[in-house]
Amino acid sequence: MRTALSAIAVCCIAALVAGCEVQEPLDYAWEPDRPIEIIVPWAAGGATDQVIRLAASEIEQALRTSVVVVNTPGGTGSIGTAEALEADPDGYTWTSGSASALGYYPVLDMLDTSLDDWHLFLAVANVPLISVHPDSEYEDFGCFLEDLAARPGQVSVATAGTASTGHKVIELICQATDNEYNHISYDGGNPAVTSVVAGESSVTPQLASEQADMIRGGRLRPLAAFSHEPLEIEGHGEIPPITEWLPDVHIATDYFGIWTQREVPDEVIETMQEVWDEYIVGSDVLHNYALERGAVVTPYYGEEAHERAWESVKTDAWILYDIGYAEISPEEFGIPRPE
Repeated sequence: MRTALSAIAVCCIAALVAGCEVQEPLDYAWEPDRPIEIIVPWAAGGATDQVIRLAASEIEQALRTSVVVVNTPGGTGSIGTAEALEADPDGYTWTSGSASALGYYPVLDMLDTSLDDWHLFLAVANVPLISVHPDSEYEDFGCFLEDLAARPGQVSVATAGTASTGHKVIELICQATDNEYNHISYDGGNPAVTSVVAGESSVTPQLASEQADMIRGGRLRPLAAFSHEPLEIEGHGEIPPITEWLPDVHIATDYFGIWTQREVPDEVIETMQEVWDEYIVGSDVLHNYALERGAVVTPYYGEEAHERAWESVKTDAWILYDIGYAEISPEEFGIPRPE
């Protein structure tokens, strides 16, 4: 019996050793030796939180270390961003969100930073939708525009609050059409969307990721995607782009991703770029998320990420200034008005 047990023990140990040998050594310039922290400067469950947790799982798989997502809401995302900006620049602390915020925080006098302070790694672009209750009299987006013109300042539009994506979208629409609307401000995207489902508001221009479930369930009807191209949502189909009605409306893509300080070691950035190429570009979980939630996978980093985010910075900073929410002109921070 003792011999048999010894033989079994030897076999188990051999199997464990063999299992350990299956994993090949990492071939990256940087091999983290402790958990990486990604700060989500918004509450759990929101658009940023959803996609960052998916990206974190891909990074964990690549680097074989824990990636801890920490929600630090407050200050329109500036509190969590400031925490990452002040951390040791060693590659172990990252923050996240919409890249355009890095440019408009100083305009809002919330945080002294800019795109140039960060290495950007973008993951997805979240597309806003202009949607109504399924029983709405608006047959299409054109009908909505006609009603805006016919009833200045009376059509109720629900957003996640001043300076939210939805707020900026409806402002861009009204700037392009010289119309006015009745702004109904909520504390978050989900309450804004729910208000249209409940019939409290007429229209919401919030992110597709916040509307997708309601659209699939037949409780919202999308009129147009705030984009140049049609948007597909799994279980619903294609949604026409707003440019079918407003070909010249200014559209700035809302890129979401992670970033860390410009001063981190080069080997950290080189490693994360390889991770992006090998794991994020072809990520099934991100592509499935995009299809299900109405987003677009945008795995950019380096100069390309900076250039794309810069266009969003210009648009958002000037919209916030033009509507009176930002008192400091973007020009004071070298942010030109978008063409």
